[in-house]
Amino acid sequence: MSLLARPAVASLAARSLQRLALLADRRPAGRGSAAAAHARLPEFPRRTRELTIPTTIAPARATVYLPESEGPPPVHVNFHGGGYVMPLTELDDPLCRCLAASAGVVVVNVDYVVAPQHPFPAPTRQAFEVVRWIAEHGAEQGWDGSRLTIGGQSAGGGLAAAVARQALAEGGPAVALQVLHYPPLDLVTGVKDKPAPIPRPVLRPWMGEIFDSSYVPNPRERSDPLVSPAHPSDTGDLNGIAPALLVTAEFDLLKAESERYAGRLRKAGALVDHVDVPKADHGYDVRDDVRAREIYALIARHVRQAVGTGASAAD
Repeated sequence: MSLLARPAVASLAARSLQRLALLADRRPAGRGSAAAAHARLPEFPRRTRELTIPTTIAPARATVYLPESEGPPPVHVNFHGGGYVMPLTELDDPLCRCLAASAGVVVVNVDYVVAPQHPFPAPTRQAFEVVRWIAEHGAEQGWDGSRLTIGGQSAGGGLAAAVARQALAEGGPAVALQVLHYPPLDLVTGVKDKPAPIPRPVLRPWMGEIFDSSYVPNPRERSDPLVSPAHPSDTGDLNGIAPALLVTAEFDLLKAESERYAGRLRKAGALVDHVDVPKADHGYDVRDDVRAREIYALIARHVRQAVGTGASAAD
């Protein structure tokens, strides 16, 4: 075991990364800042309001993106990436604006609890309770909670998969589509044991050790289905789980586990589509506006189809 894989050391390193992220956010010119994210893809307007959602873990702050709509629109819940450690909510602002404008849905971008302050299972449970609340409180909030989709990028995709699994186990809420965008789906296998298709991949072993050991300090818990549904140890029945769009990147270290999970979803009749972005690595859309527009438009089409006319729970 390397030093960074020790939970106490990983926790200190994770907190340092969080402080660096906060500093970066205060620099308007920085690529990781909220201002930089808001400036990307300017063709999609930004109409938002703030919301706090109660959960048993902690109140979850969220930004609600509003589409142009005459009646109560469907709703999409987004979970940001960041290794379950980094509070990178604003990084998904371009995606949220695109989905609101192109799919005609309210987008709720959730600032969920992160590790090491809140290790597993807190983020997965909070994410599920957030989605359940959104489904149940549509009438008072101005959206149609019966037409609901969920999704996320990187760790957010892992959370979306965990929400769909909990919804299956607990009999709801009904999820019309889960969008899993280059998600981590196997934390049993360390990043250093995942083959690198290119010399310098975005995800490095040291990152994986910090993220995994902060999020799930006890290695024995990393085989939990809410953490590693792509690991062979998870043999649970996926029949009836929410339909899924899975987007991978050709050079991403996480591609193989996503492909394994796509196979499980396909066997359960729940794989709507699996798209692999050629010559792209993890987090490609944060750096490449051309590809971001292309894939975000693809996601918007699938979301629109999933919650289109006649897709309400009454039907």
